[in-house]
Amino acid sequence: MNMNFPLWLSWVGRYLLTIKITDLLDIAIMVFIFYQILKLVQSTKAASLLKGLFIFFAALMLSYVFRLNGIYFIMSRMMNLGVIVLIILFQPEIRRLLEQVGSRRFMNFFTHTDAESVMDRAIRQTVLACTDMAQSRTGALIVFEREILLDDMVRSGTVLDAAVSSELLKNIFFVKAPMHDGAVIVRHGRVLGAGCMLPLSKNVNLSRDLGMRHRAGIGMSENSDAVVVIVSEETGSISVAYGGMLKRHLKPETLENLLRNELIPQEETESDKQKFSLLNLLHSRKNGGADDE
Repeated sequence: MNMNFPLWLSWVGRYLLTIKITDLLDIAIMVFIFYQILKLVQSTKAASLLKGLFIFFAALMLSYVFRLNGIYFIMSRMMNLGVIVLIILFQPEIRRLLEQVGSRRFMNFFTHTDAESVMDRAIRQTVLACTDMAQSRTGALIVFEREILLDDMVRSGTVLDAAVSSELLKNIFFVKAPMHDGAVIVRHGRVLGAGCMLPLSKNVNLSRDLGMRHRAGIGMSENSDAVVVIVSEETGSISVAYGGMLKRHLKPETLENLLRNELIPQEETESDKQKFSLLNLLHSRKNGGADDE
């Protein structure tokens, strides 16, 4: 075995020398496409369809191995129409993938700095809108999507594609507006949908003083990694839900700092983290108590 190792090593070296730049580019493109397909699949019901396909192929292989001729004959004939069936089943997902390739958000994958500036503007505009809506006691529910995509929630409302602005958010949540009762979903710094329905929290330990808007915000944070901003219609207080937790009675500057820390990746020193945690602890003790819807 030891005598064959130098021979094996020289074979690997000769193989690596045959690799061209175009081969590396080919591999990189395939990995990127496969990654995007996986992201698309995990956000939709296509994940269940893929599981069904894996079970189908497993059953096909088992029928061949164990010589179950009848089952193998039927399933192998079904394979002839497999490509057409896949196109029909995944038609919405394929269309959405092509739309994303042609959109500006696709280019943000290569320009991380631009994506951060878009999110930074979205946070500033959200804080401005929430400050005004808190003063006028206008209820609001704003969901910032992160890694877990919320396409099913978006389809429950009205699909949009607009830059986040204070004026747009205030118009959406205006009490007489048709979409004011639902939630706004923000993806990559852009309003993706409005009037969206969110799952209510199943936590039986929540305060009874919390209304439907707060329970929906907490429920969304329990079922995903989203960050949800809530403005109370009764008290005008601003809250943020993430990870199943609710931070309440936030000031505009505290809201902005919290959103930046959660939505914009940044390297923080240990002292900064301790300082921010201490500030939140003192703030929550000072403003403890129930919050009405």
